[in-house]
Amino acid sequence: MAEELNVEVVAADRQVWSGTASIVIARTPEGEIGIMPGHEPVLGLLVAGAVTVRSTSGEAVVVAVSGGFLSVSENHIAILAEQAELAGEIDTAEAEAELAAAEDDGEGARRWAQARLDVASSR
Repeated sequence: MAEELNVEVVAADRQVWSGTASIVIARTPEGEIGIMPGHEPVLGLLVAGAVTVRSTSGEAVVVAVSGGFLSVSENHIAILAEQAELAGEIDTAEAEAELAAAEDDGEGARRWAQARLDVASSR
């Protein structure tokens, strides 16, 4: 069994993060899922929230995703999201303002704004 996962986090407009990891934790409609090396193939739906990647160097990489898909096969994980941002890229004040404004923009916009704020606050 391999000791690491090859992980790619991709948004519609860019590759957000790529590297090797020991575990990836993401949110699905059924709850959180943790993927470690040797995991069975999975194709899953993601909900807006945090994806945490524990890199093989020990660093925790936290990414806000607007939802999307998780694909696992042969120790390769692809996280595909329409929108995704690393925790360090998110301005907390901007995320708070977007959350306040999103109350009138619908449930999807509110969930994305809340996910960004939660991830920014986790730094």
